[in-house]
Amino acid sequence: MEKVYSGVPWEKTVAYSRATKGGGHVFVSGTTAVDLEGRVVGPGDVYTQCKFIFEKIGKTLAELGGAFDDVVRTRTFITDIDRFDDFARAHAETFVGIDPAATCVEISRLVDPGLMVEIEVDAIIER
Repeated sequence: MEKVYSGVPWEKTVAYSRATKGGGHVFVSGTTAVDLEGRVVGPGDVYTQCKFIFEKIGKTLAELGGAFDDVVRTRTFITDIDRFDDFARAHAETFVGIDPAATCVEISRLVDPGLMVEIEVDAIIER
């Protein structure tokens, strides 16, 4: 198994990795719009948070030898489903022509009140 860590302190506190790869399957942990200093990016702006999240996920996939076209599933947790269109625009811009299986569900809250979205992806890297 290959693991990727981002270096944020809660990886050790919670005991998780940014992503795990085994047998070509990649599982990227729930990703939020928090920078390396622990600051929320784009408070109140679902689209900005999603774009930042997808940038983080893209870097993680690249570190494991993959890219967005390897993604087979996304799971999105959003605190306000009325903002679905903002999420959908960022998702479509990231996955145009890839069209992974996707789920988006509304949840009551995330770990920080400024966070509005958390996204997980699963990928298969066959190269």
